[in-house]
Amino acid sequence: MESESESGAAADTPPLETLSFHGDEEIIEVVELDPGPPDPASGLLTLLSVPLTASRAPSSNPLPKADDLAQEMEDVDFEEEEEEEGNEEGWVLEPQEGVVGSMEGPDDSEVTFALHSASVFCVSLDPKTNTLAVTGGEDDKAFVWRLSDGELLFECAGHKDSVTCAGFSHDSTLVATGDMSGLLKVWQVDTKEEVWSFEAGDLEWMEWHPRAPVLLAGTADGNTWMWKVPNGDCKTFQGPNCPATCGRVLPDGKRAVVGYEDGTIRIWDLKQGSPIHVLKGTEGHQGPLTCVATNQDGSLILTGSVDCQAKLVSATTGKVVGVFRPETVASQPSLGEGEESESNSVESLGFCSVMPLAAVGYLDGTLAIYDLATQTLRHQCQHQSGIVQLLWEAGTAVVYTCSLDGIVRLWDARTGRLLTDYRGHTAEILDFALSKDASLVVTTSGDHKAKVFCVQRPDR
Repeated sequence: MESESESGAAADTPPLETLSFHGDEEIIEVVELDPGPPDPASGLLTLLSVPLTASRAPSSNPLPKADDLAQEMEDVDFEEEEEEEGNEEGWVLEPQEGVVGSMEGPDDSEVTFALHSASVFCVSLDPKTNTLAVTGGEDDKAFVWRLSDGELLFECAGHKDSVTCAGFSHDSTLVATGDMSGLLKVWQVDTKEEVWSFEAGDLEWMEWHPRAPVLLAGTADGNTWMWKVPNGDCKTFQGPNCPATCGRVLPDGKRAVVGYEDGTIRIWDLKQGSPIHVLKGTEGHQGPLTCVATNQDGSLILTGSVDCQAKLVSATTGKVVGVFRPETVASQPSLGEGEESESNSVESLGFCSVMPLAAVGYLDGTLAIYDLATQTLRHQCQHQSGIVQLLWEAGTAVVYTCSLDGIVRLWDARTGRLLTDYRGHTAEILDFALSKDASLVVTTSGDHKAKVFCVQRPDR
């Protein structure tokens, strides 16, 4: 039986119908936006089909292999320089020449980081101060830089393939980067020195533990890896013989939920290394999982898939307690085993922290706000292009979206109303991050740039 975490492990979750929900009842409202630029969905297809052609030669320092880490680590204590010519600091305040974009218009950003020479796939902010960003891109490079002025602090050098994952540890002392070939590297932020590296096989996702220097990653062979950094002690969680496509550590720090290409969902006990719950067949998804999220106390999990469904799962019982599907595709026939939707999929999702609401973003441009108490669609907000990612603002009912039209939008989930938007990219936005105080949005794009936007909401 799993022991309760001293730092606030989730309590036993009552049945969904007994949970105390609050919030006003409102009818569905569809918000239509003005026609925008042409849909650059082909850009996403290009991203998803990037071949792994880059050289994968080993680094000069021998890397640990799986066979060298057969012995499981002891119990983890969960309590506790190439540059573009003419721009040495890596930031500009005006559009640069030489980048052909499909979206021209005003630039609302405060700072533009322009040291990448290809699409920028990922961004993360340091959680302690929210003053630093790390970005990774198709140019096989990752950079740590300062948000206030775009100054480059150091390059995370040595990758041989597109850097698709990057993030800071819980205390902002370490930064990890991972490329498509499965090469992961960790640097000490203050010394700018590499302290650990590992080759794990084709990488699907990567995430730091919320309270310890422990790094998790999912790979194409179905394994989920967990390392103690920098000593490299390792555990592996063996899934089905298919890619572990997404994962998330639960807030209690003792469990993780992992989604797989075959539609199955597993909730793992990180200390024991065994699955607590396995959802498959009708309980799982009928297509590869694309994203997963948890609510604040970790009692509920939301999963999304190319089957266009979002499933609400009790983390305690492992049972599906709700299924959400947008009305725009509700009339489509159910997908068979292994079939995928040709026109739509769930791309991102998340829970509101102050109201019983969940948001789901779809590739067809639909942002759906669902009421957890009644399990009904509350609002449907339409974008002109596919949604890439969404994030809830902490402590409010405001949800942020970024999409293939290169625009960041802020929505009031209570009314479904568009609050404001931010423009400046000349290609699709591929990732974005939000500062803890919601004062800054940092975006990455296919236009080879990362941008910092100062958020000035009209409702505050």
